[in-house]
Amino acid sequence: MRDQLLAPDRPRWPDGVHAAESPASSTSFDRWLIALIQHPLVRVGVRMQLWDGYHASDEDAPAGTIVVHDRRTLIQLAINPDLHFGDAYMLRRLDVHGDLERTLQAFSRTTPTVLTRWRDRLTRLFAPANDRLTARRNVHHHYDIGNDFYRLWLDDQLVYTCAYFPAPDASLEDAQIAKLDLVCRKLRLQPGERVIEAGCGWGALALHMARRYGVTVRAFNISREQLAVARERAAREGLSGRVEFIEDDYRNIAGRCDAFVSVGMLEHVGRRNYAALASAIRRVLDPDTGRGLLHFIGRDRPRPLNAWIRRRIFPGAYPPALGEVHRTILEPGGFAVLDVENLRLHYARTLEHWRTRFERAERAVCTMFDDAFYRAWRLYLAGSEAAFVTGTLQLFQVVFAAPQWDPPYWTRASMYPGGDRADT
Repeated sequence: MRDQLLAPDRPRWPDGVHAAESPASSTSFDRWLIALIQHPLVRVGVRMQLWDGYHASDEDAPAGTIVVHDRRTLIQLAINPDLHFGDAYMLRRLDVHGDLERTLQAFSRTTPTVLTRWRDRLTRLFAPANDRLTARRNVHHHYDIGNDFYRLWLDDQLVYTCAYFPAPDASLEDAQIAKLDLVCRKLRLQPGERVIEAGCGWGALALHMARRYGVTVRAFNISREQLAVARERAAREGLSGRVEFIEDDYRNIAGRCDAFVSVGMLEHVGRRNYAALASAIRRVLDPDTGRGLLHFIGRDRPRPLNAWIRRRIFPGAYPPALGEVHRTILEPGGFAVLDVENLRLHYARTLEHWRTRFERAERAVCTMFDDAFYRAWRLYLAGSEAAFVTGTLQLFQVVFAAPQWDPPYWTRASMYPGGDRADT
């Protein structure tokens, strides 16, 4: 069943738990190599251990201990840990003793090596363009693996983007509704206005905008499984006349709108296609009333996404730095930035909810797919949570409009009815 998860141009997942058997006892070479890997991990509280119990540090391991089960995995970790750690964990060629999320947080706090920095630069320079065919294949790889799978661990509306927690103890369901409403308030939606949404997921935001704010929505998506759910929901709620779900690429968006919104799609556009997105937004936004909002996973500085996540989970994904978005999308489009907010810790909390629900659904996930799939996605969710906790990833909401357009609010108070608690 693994093969159905892979885009046609992606390598197969490696087979076998122990592809290369190692001797019962480690050699001096093995111990030298694990000491090399251990060196940058000592200060963050992670200890490396070989298959025979040998560990490279006598320091305590408050974060966790990584046990490597074979020599091939050891060599791969020395060459490219960003890529090979995920495959090895997925196939039980290494294990993490201790809290997985805490261990991955520690990894996130390590300083990139010179080799890693050069690898990142080359990846950004030579990343393949997400043309229409590739974009559809990438979406199929991640989103079209079964709606029943996502129902196991998302909220009841299947909102697969950062929630907004007005209070720390808010439920995931309430926090996702709060996020949908926050987006609408930032856009100052008025009854009768026209909205275009690029990348609509399972339709929650489009339906919320029509139901609560009385607007008409044209929502674009290239995931057939998501669109099937969205259309069924619109029909069930009697909103088909006000929300149109369209299977098409964002580059083909046409018509006029008062508000353009994209929540969780920009990460999949790719740096080479930012000009095309800017052109599409400029083409559809009404010059007198038009404003927009981009909600996206980003970076503090330009860096590619983790190599393993790009290969196994999110092919073609790139989380842009805030400056890249302004320089390559908003500025060329002739737009002014009206508001920027970073909801990084809200995404960390969202991922904590998702990971907890996912782990509770382990048996169901393994029945749908297999153990390797479960471990891969558990690692992806835990690693993403760690990245937002430590600041390796950010979550930006940017409101923009034509330079002459007045900001949609005098102060931010109206965006947060009742005020927010400082400890969120």
